[in-house]
This record gives sequence, C-alpha cells and structure tokens, in this order.
Amino acid sequence: MKIIMVKNVKILMLVALAAISCKEADSSKKENKSEGIEEVKEIQKISLADKNATTETQILYKNLFDLQEKGYMFGHQDDLAYGVNWKYEEGRSDIKDVVSDYPAVYGWDIGRIENKEEKNLDGVPFAKMREYIQQAHSRGGVSTISWHINNPMTGGDSWDNAEGTVASILPGGEYHDKYKGWLDNAADFLLSLKDDEGKLIPILYRPYHEFTGNWFWWCKNTTSKEQFVELWKFTVNYYMEKGVHNLIYVYNVSNANVTSKADFLEYYPGDDMADYVSFDIYQMGDGEKQEQFIKDTKNLVAVMTEIAQERNKLSAIAETGYEQVPDKNWWTQTLDKAIGDEKISFVLVWRNHGWNDWLKPARMHYYAPYKDNVSVEDFKEFYNQENTLFQSDVTKFNLYSTAKP
Repeated sequence: MKIIMVKNVKILMLVALAAISCKEADSSKKENKSEGIEEVKEIQKISLADKNATTETQILYKNLFDLQEKGYMFGHQDDLAYGVNWKYEEGRSDIKDVVSDYPAVYGWDIGRIENKEEKNLDGVPFAKMREYIQQAHSRGGVSTISWHINNPMTGGDSWDNAEGTVASILPGGEYHDKYKGWLDNAADFLLSLKDDEGKLIPILYRPYHEFTGNWFWWCKNTTSKEQFVELWKFTVNYYMEKGVHNLIYVYNVSNANVTSKADFLEYYPGDDMADYVSFDIYQMGDGEKQEQFIKDTKNLVAVMTEIAQERNKLSAIAETGYEQVPDKNWWTQTLDKAIGDEKISFVLVWRNHGWNDWLKPARMHYYAPYKDNVSVEDFKEFYNQENTLFQSDVTKFNLYSTAKP
C-alpha cells in the first residue's frame, strides 16, 4: 500500500510539473506574440509618404530612426564603381582601401535614364549600378539615388535652367506626356532593384535636389513655390501609381539662399510628401572659406534637426566635401566639428572621379580620401569615432530586420 501511495504521489507530482511547464510555455508564447504585435504596431506608426510602402521599406525607415541615436552613417557617391586611378574593380572602394571597410551609404545618380541610355551621366552603366546596389544591400548597406535629369523642354541638360520648364511638364503642360515617359523609364529601373529573394530594395530617393540654388531647371529662380510643390506631389503620386513602393523620399535644399527655418521650408511639399529633410553644402577653399563652411554647416544642421524633430522626419547632409581634401585634419576638425552633437542620419561626400578634363581648369576631382591623400590618417581617426558609422556598423544593426542587434 505504501509503495502504491508513493507511486501515486510521484505521478501527481509529474502531472503538476507538466501543468506548470505547459503554463510557462503558454505564457512564453503569449509574451513572444505580444512582442511581435508591438513590433508591428511600432512599424505602423511610421508615417512614410508612400502609405503602401513595402514592409522592408517601412522597417528600414524605422530602424534608421533608432540608428540615428547611435551616430551618423558615412556615405560616398559612386563608391563601388570607380575611384582615383581605377574603375570597375570587383569589391574595390577608395574608402575600403583606407580603412578596410565600406561606407554605410552608397550614392548613385540615374541621370540619362530618361533617354534609356546604357550609362548614366557619369559613365556608370545602369546594369553595373543595379549590381552595386544589390551588393550594398546584401551587406546591409543603404543606397540613395538622385537624378540629374535633362531639361524636357529645351533638350539641354540639368543645368539648362530655362524659365518655364517646370510649368511645361505639369499636367496640361506641353511636355507633360514626355515627362511621364521619362518617369516611366525611372520607375522601370527602380522596380528592377531586387534582392536575392526577389523583394524590392528600399532606396532613399532625392529628386529635384538643391532647388534653392539657381543652376538646375527646377531651381527656385525659374520655378514658383506652387509649381515646385505640384511637381513634387505629381512625381510621388505617379511613382505610387506605377507600383514603385520602395522609395523613402528625401527633400533637399542647397546652402544657397537658406539660413532659417522659413528659408528651408519655403518650397516644402508637406509632411505627407517627404520622409527626410536634408541639405547640400561644399567647402570651397581654406582660411575664411573654411571658417564660413563650418559656420554655415553648424547653422543649417541646427535648423534642419529642429525641423526634423518637430515633424518626426530623418535628417541628413546629402552632399558635402572639400575637393581633393587638402586639409590633413579635415574629417575630425572641420566636418565632424561642424556637425557637432546634433543627431543626423547620414553625411555623404561626393565622388572620386580622379583627373577631370572637363573642369576648368582641368584637375584632380575627388572628395573622399584615397590611399595617397594627405588626410588618410585623420580619416582613420574619423572612422574610429563612436559617432561615425560605416558598413560594418550597420551590418551589425540589421537595418532590414525587426530583430534587435
């Protein structure tokens, strides 16, 4: 009888333990499910211009907000395509040659896609550009695209800023249908940017950049506020109608004619039409010009970040640099000093073309260090700072995943 009672007690204990185990497992499942629901809710709070943006695009946008708290990403135009004294060498990058790491942001331009040309305005084949964007994405990097689009009214290039160009391509304008055809060509390329699973790769898309200047046909000297806003909204809506849902839209001004929030937002298309606010600025010399660059950059970063915080947007210095980087301490003592402690998403320097016969006078044309540049050691120090983020940093952060790093 004692043996039976002991056995029964053991059985009851096993049943009780099993019940507790099941309860804990059920509780764990509920907690996991609850966490998953909260993640989805958090993503849904993101207010992208494209309300039908792909899940991957929404996730990237959310994660970029989180990443911005850790530091700013470093970017470089055409980084994988060519550099000083080289072109189309698989896996090469001037940045990688210097610090054994790629930039976190890769800049590209689709100028000449409007005419279905094989290469863009800087000679990069679109087929290769697609490959480079796919490579960057596979590493967890971010790609941004601008468009130096030809003048649809005159047949000239982007710098042919003839009066009335924007008016001519708006609905009802003489060249509206022609311009829609150009947008179709761009849409086809953007829809061809897919990862190994066939999913669209998210892109930071920066149309009609530097419009506060006076050098492009969409600039404010030849375009009214109403025309610019209508063009922006038409472009965004047209892409969405074409099924292009992998774009994060970047509103971009130049430092020209912009010193205040009012200047920055004068042509702003609205919070429902832009996801980033950004500006472009270049240092044009040393001495007083360097001091002016630091002063203007500090001011614009402060203006921009205030706008971004008020409107729940990301912010960036979308283009910058000092040609040939002749200052050996430029990265830590000028660029990083100008950004200061403000929270921005990324800073991108322009391309490393090398010798350029088209410039007047002809000269070396590059904005990132290469192995023989005088600023190499300072760039290494810049790279090692906690607040500067490169490819290896963003790879660890899993920008395209809801999983926490």
